[in-house]
Amino acid sequence: MEQKYINYKKALNKAMYLCSKSEKCKSDIQKKLFDWKANPLEHEKIIKYLEKNKYIDEERYVKFYVNDKFKYNKWGKIKIRTMLFQKKIPEKFINEALSKINNENYLEMLKNVINKKEKSLKETDPYKLRNKLLQFASSRGFEPDIIMKIIEN
Repeated sequence: MEQKYINYKKALNKAMYLCSKSEKCKSDIQKKLFDWKANPLEHEKIIKYLEKNKYIDEERYVKFYVNDKFKYNKWGKIKIRTMLFQKKIPEKFINEALSKINNENYLEMLKNVINKKEKSLKETDPYKLRNKLLQFASSRGFEPDIIMKIIEN
């Protein structure tokens, strides 16, 4: 049985429309092309066209991604880095974008996240409370040494 693919022009137009609505990276578009049943032999050609015409810009994507995930999702650097690695983003872009996060804002965000969680917990045992807060902040992608400093204060 022969596989039916959508044609190149239709796939390209769908990808351009998607990229014009919000920032996308190469792996996001590759996944969409696969979902849309675009011809796999044309995927690379479509990606190259999108990059050449600035629909896709991995460096720009990373800056927006890091800002959004830190500011709105309240994620730490570890989780942000992990998610970007899964999207096959070059490490140099990740490092550059993460270095732009202000350390004071980062610590303040972590303090707020921990304080909010602490208020929602009904734990009376200080040891169990500390472990729950550590586990929670770690799941948000914050570094264990920074978490411990904040919890101990």
